[in-house]
Amino acid sequence: MSKDLPLVSVVINSFNQAAYLEETILSVLKQDYPRMEVLLVDGGSSDGSLEIIQRYAEKFTWWVSEKDSGQAEGINKGFQHASGSLVAWLNSDDYYLPGAVSRAAAKFQQSPDAVLIYGDVMAVDGQGQPIHQMRTGDWQLADLMEFHILNQPAVFINGDILRKTGGLDLGYHYLLDHQLWLRLATHGRMVHVTENWAAGRFHAAAKNVAAAARFGEEAYRIADWLHGTAPYDVIGRGRWQRVQAGAHRLNARYLLDGGQPRQALAAYLKGLREYAPLVLPEWHRMLYGLLSLAGLAGLKRLYLQLRGMLQPAKLK
Repeated sequence: MSKDLPLVSVVINSFNQAAYLEETILSVLKQDYPRMEVLLVDGGSSDGSLEIIQRYAEKFTWWVSEKDSGQAEGINKGFQHASGSLVAWLNSDDYYLPGAVSRAAAKFQQSPDAVLIYGDVMAVDGQGQPIHQMRTGDWQLADLMEFHILNQPAVFINGDILRKTGGLDLGYHYLLDHQLWLRLATHGRMVHVTENWAAGRFHAAAKNVAAAARFGEEAYRIADWLHGTAPYDVIGRGRWQRVQAGAHRLNARYLLDGGQPRQALAAYLKGLREYAPLVLPEWHRMLYGLLSLAGLAGLKRLYLQLRGMLQPAKLK
């Protein structure tokens, strides 16, 4: 009986991305899971998004289109109306793959004490063509403190823990999801499923491209916050070099993806000085940065081949 299944709340967050919004909405509405509520929060778009939203309005449990202070406030509005045992959010340029919600709910039924259930994400370009496979590991709180990043479109949150912890911190605009995961992870374990559940879109207007340097700035802010906040200050004893190295590594990664190889290599060097074993596994990225600085063309495919990402895993 569907009433015995956990209710899953999906918040769609939107602002001036009409080009992608309908695909995002349909990827949620076409899920095969029978017990789901969909909440849409639009930040007062002026690009035709409202017409798309109104087209599907009757399918939403709740929706609003009004100005807000940014992504965090918008998503929090959705959280406040979410009553699910599992809660997730999708930004309006990402989308779910078929079966994602049912897979997450099934895993939650097996692990009802989990604070987060997360899958993997396939990176796609503006036209939805695969770029590379975004892989994660079986990470816990200590790993998050070292800036191992979960792929947000494939994360499903224990609703009870979310309501106890509170929503996104409005002081963060780029690593707002990671800071939330850190807070949630103090309440229990996370569960990773090695399946692609979502696609994350990389395009010129996306924050991870257009504002790459800001991610590193917030990583350093989070590192400082961890150092002075319980229980992270206790967990981090003897590990602060790893935490700082992780912040440098994350900064370098975003700078490289944002087309700033010189600055990325400088961040990688800082990370190597702090704690080399955490940074050395990204030797292929450092190599790509060096080759980019040399002005060599046609290297992106070789880079992806080195990473073994040209054939992204499909949702099975």
